[in-house]
Amino acid sequence: MSTELREASFSTENVHGDVVHGDLRWLEDGRVKPVVIFCHGFKGFKDWGPFPEWGRELARSGFVAVHFNFSYNGVTPEHPTEFVDLDAFADNTYTRELDDVAAVTDYIVDGADGIAPIDVERIGLMGHSRGGGIAILHAERSEVIKSLVTWSAVDTFFGRFGRERIRDWKEQGYTEVRNSRTGQTMRLNKVLYDDTEAHRDLLDITSAAGRVDIPWMIVHATDDESVDVAAARRLADAQPEAIFLEASGGHTFGGAHPHENDVPATLREVWNATLSHFNQTLML
Repeated sequence: MSTELREASFSTENVHGDVVHGDLRWLEDGRVKPVVIFCHGFKGFKDWGPFPEWGRELARSGFVAVHFNFSYNGVTPEHPTEFVDLDAFADNTYTRELDDVAAVTDYIVDGADGIAPIDVERIGLMGHSRGGGIAILHAERSEVIKSLVTWSAVDTFFGRFGRERIRDWKEQGYTEVRNSRTGQTMRLNKVLYDDTEAHRDLLDITSAAGRVDIPWMIVHATDDESVDVAAARRLADAQPEAIFLEASGGHTFGGAHPHENDVPATLREVWNATLSHFNQTLML
């Protein structure tokens, strides 16, 4: 029987009509498979660095891997690794990202157009950095997510704004961030601040963490330079049933963009632990 690694693109729409683009990866071996949905982080995208290879690793391990771009993350299908839609990036919000991951989950539950051999009763979710916070919120709300892994996850959205950014939003209607990789100056409009203020309870990651009632593994590097490991410890305190794995290799566990051929040992350890968690919680 063939065990060919298959890859297919898909698109779906969120409740606003925004298009969410993604990829499915799986082994064609005649068997239905559990699913793992991956949420990228801030200034990230589905094709960043080793993310596609992680999808192939999941597929080779017996899962259907689902990677997608948040609809307003700033990249486009024509430019999948470049921030060319800075207007969309500027108007992105956390609630829109929640709507995006909900749309992807619905697409999977509906059978993903029959493209991949999906078992809709075994769906896992994971996210990196800001995407980890989104994954926690969605997992707590969703009835179909059965397992959760977060990598380098934030434990708060509003608490990361800082006084200077809030002052910018109130005084000029926008603030700016610099993308150290590309050198771009990227605007964040006040809609992000206003939307977060208006949905404080909905976007309370730590509170949601305490209500997560599915198997959850928290992975965070002790030398994370972007999200301090204290965030992971606060999440673990909020949900004592979660497994907390301390890693190394910084915010991306040694991964970088563009991705070279070899997977760093620090990242490989995280991959192995994540696969073990999903094998234990999603495989029959």
